[in-house]
Amino acid sequence: MSRSTDAARFFPGREERAIVRGDHTVIDGLPREKRRAGPMAIPRRTALTAALTGLVGVPLAACTSTDSGGARSTAAPVAETTAMSSDSPPTSSTAAGSATATSSTEAPVATGNAPVGETAPAAYSTAEITKDKIDAAVAALDDMVADAMERTGVPGIAVAVVHEGEVLYQKGFGVREVGKDAAVDPETVFQLASVSKSIAGTCVAKAVTDKTVTWADKVTDHLPDFELSDPAVTSMVQISDCFAHRTGLPGTAGDELEGFGYDRDYVLSRLRLFPLDPFRITYHYTNFGLTLGGEAVAAADGRSWEDLCQADVYRPIGMTSTSSKYADYLARDNKAIIHFRVAEKDFQPLYKRDADPQSPAGGVSSNVLDMAKWMTVVLDGGKLDGEDFIDDAALLEMHGPHIVNNAPTADVDRAGFYGYGVNVGTTSTGHITWGHAGAFFVGTGTSYTMLPAGKIGIVALSNGSPIGAVEAITTSFTDLVRTGEVERDWVEFFGAIYGNFYINRSSVAEPPPASPKAARALTDYAGDYANDYLGQITVAVQGDALEITGVGPNKLAAPLVHYDGDVFSWKAPGGNGDDDTAVTFAGGGTGAATEVTLEAVMIGTLKRV
Repeated sequence: MSRSTDAARFFPGREERAIVRGDHTVIDGLPREKRRAGPMAIPRRTALTAALTGLVGVPLAACTSTDSGGARSTAAPVAETTAMSSDSPPTSSTAAGSATATSSTEAPVATGNAPVGETAPAAYSTAEITKDKIDAAVAALDDMVADAMERTGVPGIAVAVVHEGEVLYQKGFGVREVGKDAAVDPETVFQLASVSKSIAGTCVAKAVTDKTVTWADKVTDHLPDFELSDPAVTSMVQISDCFAHRTGLPGTAGDELEGFGYDRDYVLSRLRLFPLDPFRITYHYTNFGLTLGGEAVAAADGRSWEDLCQADVYRPIGMTSTSSKYADYLARDNKAIIHFRVAEKDFQPLYKRDADPQSPAGGVSSNVLDMAKWMTVVLDGGKLDGEDFIDDAALLEMHGPHIVNNAPTADVDRAGFYGYGVNVGTTSTGHITWGHAGAFFVGTGTSYTMLPAGKIGIVALSNGSPIGAVEAITTSFTDLVRTGEVERDWVEFFGAIYGNFYINRSSVAEPPPASPKAARALTDYAGDYANDYLGQITVAVQGDALEITGVGPNKLAAPLVHYDGDVFSWKAPGGNGDDDTAVTFAGGGTGAATEVTLEAVMIGTLKRV
């Protein structure tokens, strides 16, 4: 691969931001091949989530002119969409580009919408969105979805399209769970992963409308005990900074703690342990950073975040199958079960994903019928049944280009931007796009894209690990709406990007040496170890092997396998991925070890206690 492809924009999941550059992957600026066991190691799966979240973080519909391997072609930029990821479309290096960045305090160039069927004004595009193009795009969807499912093996997908307040398409494909007959239909509820961020943004916009908060409210105004590692930054962080991923926190900060069973309060309290990058000029896709902003809004309101969203947004819009609580998803009879990709075109229901700790960032569940209602309100400037519901100014602020999340790498490139919970970009035809992708590596891929100039939007939800199927659908559809042609093989394009994240790049990914160095006596490793981030764990001797026990509030455990010398491997428990990662002991000479470093934990060095 050459140049750069913002995978995070194309991916979403547990979520993090990843960029493929040359022959290696950069995660929030740190080349993967340089990530080794250490106090700030970033787990690959966590990175995927962010990246997926990133795809998540960037609208996929707005991809750029990049070949399937990630290299930019000489053709004009394509369309835009988009996490893991958690983890958006620019024209050149990513799907979500934007022609001009404007301050959130400046008046927008245009606030109306280009009329369908008429020549679009220059403020929108040199290409027109016509009824014929829309009809042809809708007619192509059945074959488009079937092709994506056949080529990727994703077990179930649901799709909906809205235009000018009318639902043009709503359909389910495949099955809710592999091995069972129940079919996916438009009412099937999926976990949304990072698409939750855009819904959360509209919930904040509604709170702004109701004068509960403003986007510029400081977090400490409502959460006085909140703190980051830099007191000056702590005093300045606004709700808007949290939703724009510009607090300076590292990508995916705290994600693995959720996997180990810690709740929202615990994870947010540990954000103070991370060193910060420059405030407001650094974009790092951070699930718990955005969740912090949601918690500030909830504190100002006096209700929980989940209840606020349900009462003020979901219920009034008529989103009867939507919730920010995992328990509500579990209680649905018609729900899609998440499926992990165990091999090419082979998805199995192996895991569960309770995203309640980061509900604003990844915890919403919904179906395409409800998502169509939500897109209709957003595309109509916040109106509900013709009446003002969410202030248009608050929505415009949400969809403004507040930070560059995909910088140009050539003078012909368009930059990609992030608003407040949404990717903002410009397509090759000059149309502004709003969108996001969502991805849980353990079994969810989602994507939506809106073209506000045409008042048209598409959403695609799936129940399989992210492999680019839903992004290909939303991007291909948007291509057809804008140009009448699908500009590239998007299944191949997104599949190649996501494929990089199924490669284990841990320091113990390769087989151990043929003649490994001997370990110390197992009893020299046994004992309790702790730090302020993960808490206390126990290394215990079990027969002729070691085991880590007592991880997190649920006291998770996993065996260790000797790798080389003081290095062991394990599969971190609690949904943090199925990869082997390193567990490295140190100190004590040839006697009892004094510390252990867990590669799967961002702040992973624990001292013997």
